[in-house]
Amino acid sequence: MSDEQPLIMFGFPKGSMEEPTLDLFAKAGWIIRKSSRSYKPSINDAELDGRFVRSQEISRYVDHGYFDCGLCGLDWILENDSEVVEVCDLVYSRASNRHSYYVLAVPDASPIRSIEDLQGKRIATELVNVTKSFLMEKGVEAEVEFSWGATEVKVPDMVDAIVDLTETGNSIRANNLRIVETLLKTNIKLIANKQSWEVPDKRRKIENISMMLQAALSAADKVGLKLNAPKDSLDKILEILPALRNPTVNQLTDDGWCAVEVILSEDVVRDIIPSLKDLGAEGIIEYPLNKVVY
Repeated sequence: MSDEQPLIMFGFPKGSMEEPTLDLFAKAGWIIRKSSRSYKPSINDAELDGRFVRSQEISRYVDHGYFDCGLCGLDWILENDSEVVEVCDLVYSRASNRHSYYVLAVPDASPIRSIEDLQGKRIATELVNVTKSFLMEKGVEAEVEFSWGATEVKVPDMVDAIVDLTETGNSIRANNLRIVETLLKTNIKLIANKQSWEVPDKRRKIENISMMLQAALSAADKVGLKLNAPKDSLDKILEILPALRNPTVNQLTDDGWCAVEVILSEDVVRDIIPSLKDLGAEGIIEYPLNKVVY
């Protein structure tokens, strides 16, 4: 494909998710560069072009066909009522690799204790349509107004409650708010335009992007471990080595030793390496991973 006619036009999120997305693509093998004043990136893949736009808008542009695919939170897919193909889940954010939640919160001193207590009240949120649908399902009539940001500061003086995004709830508690209800669990999704998904070359490319992005995320909390193990301790060593599958074991030129290699979660390495050393393992090497393909 030529630079003038890329196979895929991709919607990249601008704003808080921009840097985490660039990092994820880099680990997956795509180097994306853009100037601070440009919305059009340079990508080391002639088949891939794209634009940076607000994540709240990406699902609409994918639905309408300007983008073949893009990254968008489930929250904005639902809010925009976008008809798109959800290719895969990509659970990452600017702060962690965890899901986020839209919660309904009120001041600690508020008499509101349940959804039913919101009857006739006023709620501020970015996610207006999702909030209205949730209230309708609960049979509650309340005024829902759009919030342009700084939603937490609007209670109790301007509104009775808010619906806002949080990962841990820390920001909610820091603003002396109390969570009444969780409305939605959300995360980034790779989405595709329905017509583009039916074009074999485009679909193959989108599926390849999906596989590599998932592989990069899967490697985020894992490392590789290599070691030389004495054969007389091999069984005990293998017992303490968790792995994606069985560890790889190869015979060394010395008949009394084997080479062992595993992939495991990074948070267990600090406990495992001393135990391996106690069992006689030598030449223990830990190394980072960019991608893990299941």
